[in-house]
Amino acid sequence: MAVPVKVVVTGAAGHVAYSLLYSIASGEVFGREQAMTLALTDVPPLLGVLDGVAMELQDCTFQLLQGVTVTDLQEVAFRDVDVAVLLGAVTSREGTDSSDTFRANVRMFRSQGQALDAYAKKTVKVLVVGSPANTNCLVAMTAAPSIPRENFSCLTRLGQNQAQAQLALRLGTGPGSIRNVIIWGSQSGTWYPDMELTSVTHGSLREGLRQALGDAQLLPGDANMHIQHQGRTLKGMARPSGAMAVASAICDHLRALWSGTQEGELVSMGVISNGNSYGVPEHLIYSFPVTVQEGSWQIVPGLRVSDVSQRWMAQSAQELLAERERALRALAKSHL
Repeated sequence: MAVPVKVVVTGAAGHVAYSLLYSIASGEVFGREQAMTLALTDVPPLLGVLDGVAMELQDCTFQLLQGVTVTDLQEVAFRDVDVAVLLGAVTSREGTDSSDTFRANVRMFRSQGQALDAYAKKTVKVLVVGSPANTNCLVAMTAAPSIPRENFSCLTRLGQNQAQAQLALRLGTGPGSIRNVIIWGSQSGTWYPDMELTSVTHGSLREGLRQALGDAQLLPGDANMHIQHQGRTLKGMARPSGAMAVASAICDHLRALWSGTQEGELVSMGVISNGNSYGVPEHLIYSFPVTVQEGSWQIVPGLRVSDVSQRWMAQSAQELLAERERALRALAKSHL
């Protein structure tokens, strides 16, 4: 059995974490031979909930789980971690100022970035999930200058999974037969599913999406609208706001980072732009199609980008630039 990896999950008392932790501890994410320890952290009033979660994990008798730590102390939670899943974020409530929520998240993720910088391994892989994930990821990355920027990413895989599911329903097939749906942009209403490279498998035959659709028209705008409103629809149901789907997307993201992607497979990740990445401005966490080998992602170069995609990409980049400026102002105003 491999040397245990330490995984920290923030916001670990929430619904998403409850759906996620079973998959991690069972070996579905890091492999059936990879031992691990878990550090679960949340705000002090929820430590009792975390104690219950830890007891339940222990009662599952996972063979790979070598220990569970419950804490609200950053120096304990983040010390020597190999993987950090930052789920926790401040959410807006009815009657509250969204600007206050935004500033609170900036402070939170800067603090977590500083903790990672001080205590985590320099090889740590950091996945930011808490919304607005792109900007929160940028804040945490900026606050951890000793950790390579390439080690930070944010979750946009949920959009890819949702688009894949909708196409499967439209084609009357299983989601596993659909490959290379691409999500560009931000974890918000401006992200855009690009299906130009999407293919579908029928038996031993793989064909392009347009060919598979036949006479049916491909309407990416309609697909995009459906994905944008999917979260709101889930919140209106008697379920914990799509926690299972978010947890599954986190598993997919981490599995790709840990084990790599298959030949020819593209996955969507929010990663740092370098200024030469399809015209996206530098220093933005932006969802690109990537491949992953040996723990390192690479933005896939030279893909054909339609005029429609370019318009959506530009809109999303402008949104993220505005969020970045708001974050910088919040940090300056808070003297942090």
